[in-house]
Amino acid sequence: MKLKNFFPVAILSGFFLLISCGSTIPDNAEAVQGFQKDKYLGKWYEIARLDFKYEEGLNNTTAHYSLNENGSIKVVNRGYDYEKREWREADGKAKFVGEENIGMLKVSFFGPFYSGYNVIAIDQEYQYALVAGESLKYLWVLSRETTIPEEIKKDYLKVAEEIGYQTSDLIWVEHNQ
Repeated sequence: MKLKNFFPVAILSGFFLLISCGSTIPDNAEAVQGFQKDKYLGKWYEIARLDFKYEEGLNNTTAHYSLNENGSIKVVNRGYDYEKREWREADGKAKFVGEENIGMLKVSFFGPFYSGYNVIAIDQEYQYALVAGESLKYLWVLSRETTIPEEIKKDYLKVAEEIGYQTSDLIWVEHNQ
């Protein structure tokens, strides 16, 4: 490699290294300890979320998690776009950041680029979960059913607010399709 070509490649490589080494969880959040991957697998209904580009305008959103042969987790997100009157689906994969008994994962829908996916609250039966992204821009309330009990909703919103989330910005998802 010529020396003049080395510097742009080194700078670009360093940039991607910095991105990949960044924190995958908000500062005040803590991932669930004693996480049980097998109990988490299956279908989850999105009850609420902080809206962002890839889910904008979607309702009836779900996530389905299953095991890939290599031990990573297959992720299939699905939602209904009312404006276009069509279902949208995105396939991805998730990997644990560290130990599998800690609910701290990273998820990718776009090749080598990963983002934080952190289970920060979950009930003992794995019916309801609160999931934080890598920053305060991403938050999801999930349930195995299309609704969530009011008491759990209140508890999860309190946890999110203590971390620093603006829960008044949550989009409450409809499940009617």
